[in-house]
Amino acid sequence: MKSLRIFFILLIVFFSFENLSISQTTITGDFDYDNLSRNYRLYVPSSYNPAIAAPLVINLHGYGSNNIEQEFYGDFRPIADTAGFLVVHPNGTPDNTNTMHWNTFGTSNVDDVGFLSALIDTIGAHYNLDSGRIYSTGMSNGGFMSYSLACSLSSRIAAIASVTGSMVTTNFAACVPLRPLPVMQIHGTADGTVPYNGNQFFVPVATLLNYWIGHNNCETDPIITQVPDINTMDGCTAEHYFYGGGEKGSTVEHYKIIGGGHSWPGALVNINVTNMDFSASKEIWRFLSKYSLDGLISNTSENIAYENLITAYPNPSNGMVQLQFVTSGEKTIGVYNNMGQMIDNFKSANYKHSIVLPTKGLFLITVERDGFLQTIKVINR
Repeated sequence: MKSLRIFFILLIVFFSFENLSISQTTITGDFDYDNLSRNYRLYVPSSYNPAIAAPLVINLHGYGSNNIEQEFYGDFRPIADTAGFLVVHPNGTPDNTNTMHWNTFGTSNVDDVGFLSALIDTIGAHYNLDSGRIYSTGMSNGGFMSYSLACSLSSRIAAIASVTGSMVTTNFAACVPLRPLPVMQIHGTADGTVPYNGNQFFVPVATLLNYWIGHNNCETDPIITQVPDINTMDGCTAEHYFYGGGEKGSTVEHYKIIGGGHSWPGALVNINVTNMDFSASKEIWRFLSKYSLDGLISNTSENIAYENLITAYPNPSNGMVQLQFVTSGEKTIGVYNNMGQMIDNFKSANYKHSIVLPTKGLFLITVERDGFLQTIKVINR
């Protein structure tokens, strides 16, 4: 942990000099809540327009960490610059061992749910926030805290994403969200801090997912996609699970990092076997940005419903390809060779469909529904 802290200090100093735009748009603040002085860092992107209500992402640090480390480790700032949302990095408080924490383990009496709700109000008093698009995410203990917000502050939190977090068994049993709430869980199967299969204190990831799938009334049969192993030296691979069809368009997504440790995929700091095949920050924003307190955001419903309309595996293939669809509605599927010549065309109303590619090479597979067309590439070896 000491070497990691030194790395973060050097990283922060480097960026302070090399990228002054970050420091110029990061605002520090504090206020008293429940007889405690609480502080935070707010990142306001240059694209922020006070005339337009902006979403807010609450990005929570892990146990023993702090807001500055999380700001760099689980970095959303480059994404916020283009997407136009605000990111707040609050600090927890010392627990009974003087370790920075969010009160999800029962090791203190701090009201962190109340503090984070007050933090939303504090930021909203100075910036034009979209009150229907407040999201929470975090690393480890910050992921636990995001689940606490989903359970106890669902009237204000539109969706959450947890990286290596879970829920303690007592909080899990008492969780009663007031509405369907979209959830993303990113977790390594070799996580030695918060075990993937749980323990006497922490709920197993499968149990956690099943709860939210049931609560949101999602389909229980997921669409499973193998994440391309673009970095073969990171010591792990990733699978993506998509549970669609929930109430008000809610979904549950899971990135299962096979062999991955207690870490944030795509982070600059490579610790505990970090998956580098995808960026957790990018995927989290892709997921969160779809939702408001009312469910699917209507003016982006086409992208939400159909952005992953079709996936194919294995890819590359050895001839047989399994197509999976987000929806069971009728779709038109076309298969083309690399010359653009159609070699197959058919309709399907199923979630899955198998095809056989006749020769080796590159193929394009298209799927069309309700005027929306998606094309993917498949390689047959």
